[in-house]
Amino acid sequence: MSSDGSHLSFDRCPINVDRKRLRAFHQRLQQEVVTASFGCLLTHDKRLQQLNRDFLGHDYPTDVLSFPSGDGGNLGEMAISLERAAEQAAQYGHTMETEIEILMLHGALHLSGMDHETDKGAMARRESSWRKKLGLPHGLIRRARA
Repeated sequence: MSSDGSHLSFDRCPINVDRKRLRAFHQRLQQEVVTASFGCLLTHDKRLQQLNRDFLGHDYPTDVLSFPSGDGGNLGEMAISLERAAEQAAQYGHTMETEIEILMLHGALHLSGMDHETDKGAMARRESSWRKKLGLPHGLIRRARA
C-alpha cells in the first residue's frame, strides 16, 4: 500500500490473471477518472458475501462493493469477486481482466460519490463516457437496464 492509501491487492488470484495490466488500469483510474487514490481488493465470493452481509445486510455474494471514505484525498475501498468476474467475462465474451476493469471503473465512480440508483442517469452517462475512452465494452449499469 502506498502512503496515500492507494493499493491493488490480490487474494487467491488465479495465476493466469494479468496483474501488471490491472495495476496499470488501477493507476489510470486514479489519475484520469477520479483523480484521487483508492484501494481495491480482488478476492473471492465468500469474502464478498461476508462484506455484503456485514456492511449492507445482504447475505449473498456480489461482483463489486464500494466503501466510500468521505475523504477527498483517499476515496475509500472496493472489493471485487474474482468468481463473479470470471463468470461475467464468459457470459459477455471478453477476458477476465476486461471484466475486472469494468467492475473497477464502476466501483471507482461509486467511491467518487456517484449513485446510479438516485442520480437520474448522471453515473450512467459518466460510466459510458469513460468506458469509451478506456476502450471497455458495456458496463454494469447498461447491462442492468438491458
